[in-house]
Amino acid sequence: MFIDSCTYKDRYGKKRTRILLRHGYREEGKVKLKTIANISHCTEEEIEAIKIALKEKKNLPALKELSQSEIENGKFAGSICTLHQIARKLGFIAALGESQEAKQILWLIFARLLEQGSRLSATRIAKHYAVGEVMGLEGFCEDNLYNSLDWLYENKEKIENKLFNKQCKKTGKTPILFLYDVSSSYLEGEYNELAEYGYNRDGKKGKKQIVYGILMDEYGEPVSIEAFPGNTPDTKTFSTQIKKIKEQFGCKKVTLVGDKGMIKSAEIEKIQESEFNYITTISKPQIEKLVNDEVIQLELFQDKICEIEIPEEGIRYVFRRNPLRAKEINENRIDKIQSIQNIIDKANKYLKEHEQAKLETQMKKINNKLMTMKISKFVSIKTKNRTIFLHINEKEKLKVSRFDGCYVMKTNLMIKDASKNIIHDRYKDLSQVEYEFRTQKTGYLEIRAIYLRKKERTIAHLFITMLAYKIERYLRQKWVSQNITVEEGLRALSRISTYIVSIGENKITKLPKADMFLQKLLDAAGVILPSVLPHREANVYTRKKLKKQ
Repeated sequence: MFIDSCTYKDRYGKKRTRILLRHGYREEGKVKLKTIANISHCTEEEIEAIKIALKEKKNLPALKELSQSEIENGKFAGSICTLHQIARKLGFIAALGESQEAKQILWLIFARLLEQGSRLSATRIAKHYAVGEVMGLEGFCEDNLYNSLDWLYENKEKIENKLFNKQCKKTGKTPILFLYDVSSSYLEGEYNELAEYGYNRDGKKGKKQIVYGILMDEYGEPVSIEAFPGNTPDTKTFSTQIKKIKEQFGCKKVTLVGDKGMIKSAEIEKIQESEFNYITTISKPQIEKLVNDEVIQLELFQDKICEIEIPEEGIRYVFRRNPLRAKEINENRIDKIQSIQNIIDKANKYLKEHEQAKLETQMKKINNKLMTMKISKFVSIKTKNRTIFLHINEKEKLKVSRFDGCYVMKTNLMIKDASKNIIHDRYKDLSQVEYEFRTQKTGYLEIRAIYLRKKERTIAHLFITMLAYKIERYLRQKWVSQNITVEEGLRALSRISTYIVSIGENKITKLPKADMFLQKLLDAAGVILPSVLPHREANVYTRKKLKKQ
């Protein structure tokens, strides 16, 4: 039995459709058809139902159950499926393993990308994501996530090594250049084991902080992250990186890149003792000394890159004047002078309107501002008849502006090992580390607030943020052509939720087809969403409840 449909034109030229329910049989070796019913008058839904029934006639009990099935909304799945597949591509799952602790750490990495917060908030949001179906996570609470931080700390070096080897296989070689920089992050509490008062880059006076350093390879891929007490000078963190590169990663021919605050004389000695090379910069007073000693002529500072080799000292100076930066500095200087003039105008008006006001008080306030703006070398104030005047020493101003936009790189790499352009470009690569700091600290991933006390858990938290950055970096590169940020893309993919089909006692977890826009994101990231997921409920719960208002 089958459906026989035919479209034809009647004698008036109008299209007609004839749909018959027929039965085929053989008689004397010939195929004959018997019309059982004309069902042309039936609706499309009724005809489709008859077709399905005929197709599945041997499985009528299942069709009956299907007719009685129920469909309910499931959990967010598009974003977590995407992150899980990328984590596999980047080697995270192979490096972490398949234990429940490893899967909980993987969820903490995903949670940092989806919705930043504490372990408690990561537990709360896990209730709304398909963590059981996609990641195979079993039931957990926030206490399990805290314990997983301890597990991560204990296995940190092993995981770093596996990811490092994965990157080496990808590039086909062991890195010969590493970028390193240090930052800090303030703490709200007082009891973190690394918390100390120190040089606060966040401008938060009276706040304890931690210091942490990030090591990247020459491709801008994060390799390692370390945490230090908040009062640790930048240079004191450097020796640990030399040891890590040499002993943990087994690198031999290496060039370390760091700024002038990081690589100083003592650090240069340690680098050379390890038979490594370095690229760094020198300070403005050091540049002036080189010019005064006629090692470098001021006229050589041009838009193009120049270099001077000092063979007897085994060093090279690679230098340039950036015209855009020079213009920016000059405009900034002019703005500062105008700002001081505005303050003087207000002060003069105040003195004129208040005869009892003291001239010395206003002058002290202006002089303090001059010191704060760092223009007191060529700007001063004079007075006459209770009126304050701005005085600019043009000769001193010209002297100060001589080095606008000038910068000098110092290295022990010889010309045969690296050209001046390579030296210049590799130092500029430090901006990648600065970008990661911004992304981790105040940007998308937001390393703060650190709701932890133990040193080991704090280091594990930093490591999680670094691993989240590796995924963010991958997606940023893949989605740049889609003109969308990683945060926006993951939020959009979270619209893809599972739906659960209940047929009798059985349940099937399915994913809908992505729309055109979301499919472009998935294709760009190299992700293929499954149509069906294993139905697996993870019992996620929180011991600590939200406070009632």
